Amino acid sequence: MTRQQLERHQVWLYLAAIITGLGAGTAAPAVAPFLETTLWPALGFLLYTTFTQVPLTGISRGFRDGRFIGAVLAGNFVLIPLLVWSLLLVVPDDPAIRLGVVLVLLMPCTDWYVTFTHLGGGDTPRAIAVTPVNLILQLLLLPAYLWLFMGETFLDLLAADRIATVFATLLLLPLLAAWLTEVWAGRKASRAGRIAATGWLPVPLLALVLFMIAASQVDAVFAATPVLGQVLGAFLAFLVAALLIGLALGRLARLSAPASRALIFSLGTRNSFLVLPLALALAPQWQTATVVIVFQSLVELFGMLVYLWLVPQLVPAPNG
Repeated sequence: MTRQQLERHQVWLYLAAIITGLGAGTAAPAVAPFLETTLWPALGFLLYTTFTQVPLTGISRGFRDGRFIGAVLAGNFVLIPLLVWSLLLVVPDDPAIRLGVVLVLLMPCTDWYVTFTHLGGGDTPRAIAVTPVNLILQLLLLPAYLWLFMGETFLDLLAADRIATVFATLLLLPLLAAWLTEVWAGRKASRAGRIAATGWLPVPLLALVLFMIAASQVDAVFAATPVLGQVLGAFLAFLVAALLIGLALGRLARLSAPASRALIFSLGTRNSFLVLPLALALAPQWQTATVVIVFQSLVELFGMLVYLWLVPQLVPAPNG
C-alpha cells in the first residue's frame, strides 16, 4: 500500500477505530483509566508527526502569492467565522455542544487538507505553502474567537486547571519540536527522508487516538448520540456553504483552477485533531464537545469524498 492509498481510504480506518473502541470500552470498562492516561502522549506524538509535515521553516513562502493567500485568509478567518456564527442559530442551546461546534469549525485544517487538495487536482505547492500560515494564525486567534463566540463561558474555560498546561505541552511543545526537527533535517539532504517517513504516521496515530477516545468515553458518546442528529445538519450546511464561499472567492480573486480548488479544500477542511486536546482537558460536563468534534471529523471526511468528485466539475481545468 502506498501512502496516498492509505490517506485516500483513511475515513474507513477511522470509522473502524471508533466502532472497535466503543465495543472495547463497553466490554471492558476497566480499561478506561489506562486509556485516558495513555491518550495524552499519543495525542502529543500525533501532533508532533503532523506538524513535521507542515513546512514551518518556510512560512514566508506562504505570503508570496498575494491573491491566493488573501483569499485563503479572508475565507478562513473572516467569512468562515461569520458562517459559524450563523450556524450556531440552528445548534442546540447547550454550552458543551456549541463549544464543540465552535472549536472544530473555526480552525482550518493543516493535515489532510494537502492530501485532499492533491487528490482533487488542486495546486499542492500553494496548499503546502499556506499551511503554516493557517496553523500559526489559528493558534493566535483561537482565544479571541472563543471569547467572541462563547462570551462569559470563555472565562469558565480559562479557569479550567488543565487548559493552560495542555495548550503548552500538547500544542506548543510539539510545534516547537517539529520546527526544530525541520531545522535539523534542513541542514543535510540525507535527513529529508526521515521527515518524509514520519508522513506515514498521522493516519494510524489518529486512528489509535480515536480508538482510545471511543473506548474511554463510551458513556459520553452514547449520552451525546441524540445530539449528533441535531448537529449533523449544521456540519452538512457548513460543507455546502464553504464550497460556495470558495467558488465565489476564487472567481473574485481571479485564481487559476488549481489554486481555486486548493482554496475550496482549505475552507472545507477543519483542524479537528488540534482542538481535541483542549476539549479533553475540560471538566466532565464539557465532554460532549469532544464527541461533537470527533463526529464532525467523520462527517467532513465523507464530505471530502463528495468534494473530490464535485470540485473538479465545478472548477474545471482550462484543458478540460
